[in-house]
Amino acid sequence: MGETLRLLARDKVALAAALFLLLVLACAVFGPVVLGEAADKMNLRQRNAPPFSLADGWLYVLGADALGRSILARIVVAARDTVTIATLAVALSLVAGGTIGLVAGYARGWTETVIMRFADILMSFPSLLLAVVVLYVFNPGVATVVAVLAITRLPIYIRTIRAEVLEIRERLFVQAARVLGAGPVRLIGRHIAPVTVPTLITIATLDFAFVMLAESALSFLGIGIQPPDVTWGLMVAQGRNYLATAWWLAFFPGLAIMLTTLSLNLLSSWMRLAADPTQRWRLDRAPDTGAR
Repeated sequence: MGETLRLLARDKVALAAALFLLLVLACAVFGPVVLGEAADKMNLRQRNAPPFSLADGWLYVLGADALGRSILARIVVAARDTVTIATLAVALSLVAGGTIGLVAGYARGWTETVIMRFADILMSFPSLLLAVVVLYVFNPGVATVVAVLAITRLPIYIRTIRAEVLEIRERLFVQAARVLGAGPVRLIGRHIAPVTVPTLITIATLDFAFVMLAESALSFLGIGIQPPDVTWGLMVAQGRNYLATAWWLAFFPGLAIMLTTLSLNLLSSWMRLAADPTQRWRLDRAPDTGAR
């Protein structure tokens, strides 16, 4: 852990991304407790108040929405639902897709064929389009959005982990464990699955950004999270009617989405190098400025 933190400190870009994501996480955890009341407080005198003014207090530094609510407070509070939905969807798809991929890669035969055809069927539909269709049929609540986003991301984990297991199962340490009498469950759980963890983490980090964007798109279309719950995507949707007169209503939530997605992509690239012993030397040779 100490060596990893040292390498992270040397890469200023990855460090900045990690610090920003920690800030988003802190907002998600503590935001509703600290600013929950301020995010719901309406003041019609402040309707569409412009940003960068401290006349009404620091909470209105990013302006106010159509009901006079602080945009800064609502962005901080909305981080909870945005992060929670993305985390649950990614965790479900990672556990389910990773497990199915392990089984497909090790079992082979008809089991692999059935699993891969299932993954092909899911991949034949654009994930966002499939989510739109399902959410039009069912109630677009938090649980439904999480389940739909998790299901649409399953093929990524299944296909990637299955391909990696096909290579790992032929390595000498797996063959040695098999000769010594290890059964399929022990081989998968003790010898194969741990080797796939860095790949799973890298995919999950990238997928977190995609799921966040997908949830924002669904909320923007009006079939994602519904009020009184609030996410960054819903805030962008609520501000689209005021783009000509009050651009800040949609701009700042959209900026939060963009910066979080960018940070996730930068950090995932760094983590991929840090978790791969054959590529880690690149981080050791990187200068302290973060350039590589």
